[in-house]
Amino acid sequence: MSAAPAAQRPVSADGTSEHTSAERYGLLLTAPPARRGWRVVAARVGAMCAVELQKLRHDRTELYTRAVQPALWLLIFGETFTRIRAIPTGGIPYIDYLAPGIIAQSAMFIAIFYGIMIIWERDAGILTKLLVTPTPRSALITGKAFAAGVKALIQAVVVIAIAAVLGVALTWNPLRLLGVAAAVILGSAFFSCLSMSIAGIVLTRDRLMGIGQAITMPLFFASNALYPVSVMPGWLQAVSKVNPLSYQVDALRGLLLGTHAHLGMDYMVLVVAAALGITAASALLPRLAR
Repeated sequence: MSAAPAAQRPVSADGTSEHTSAERYGLLLTAPPARRGWRVVAARVGAMCAVELQKLRHDRTELYTRAVQPALWLLIFGETFTRIRAIPTGGIPYIDYLAPGIIAQSAMFIAIFYGIMIIWERDAGILTKLLVTPTPRSALITGKAFAAGVKALIQAVVVIAIAAVLGVALTWNPLRLLGVAAAVILGSAFFSCLSMSIAGIVLTRDRLMGIGQAITMPLFFASNALYPVSVMPGWLQAVSKVNPLSYQVDALRGLLLGTHAHLGMDYMVLVVAAALGITAASALLPRLAR
């Protein structure tokens, strides 16, 4: 008896067998491999940062209103003290000396009230939903911190444009401008984490507003943003040495104006400060959701 003929594979409309079609298109029905390790954290940090920045598409009013204060500092304070020549600036016009300090100031003022947003998210129930997802707390905080940095970077571009119109002699070297962007983002990440850490302690917007207003101007005046550290009294020089804003201003001034700066030390302090800020804010984040 002869063997039974082999069953033929069904043929699809395009002339190929169904088995071949399944093999060909099977990848479309298979879930992609899950990210693991640092890729998960990086992806979720990017997602959180993108969510935060989406808010700018719907309301850009904050960026416009925030540009008024640095413009007034440069136009009024900078122009006036350039004429007075009362502050030693190492031979450069005072308005040139002031411009990097105002960039750092405007970035800090954006970031230092970032905790108000996370309290609002707590009150709206958004924070609780985020905390029950698999996203690590550190990724949530890092995403928000770097979103604050990008907002501050947009503000820095506005201040640099105003300074250029006023005739400030800034560098346009692409590598130096990348260094400026890194300094602005790192400094803003620290101050936003400081704000979110305070939010995790005080738990209410009113208290956070009061503390934020109480610490912003001392941080600003206890830095080298307006005047050299050498003209400060001894106790204020000691405060300036532990103030991350001083290192941010030193890096911005060295990169934008070409003055002497300790860039290695500046970036090391900013990176360590941002890392400590993220750690502290991540530890205090669950306290907000209770």
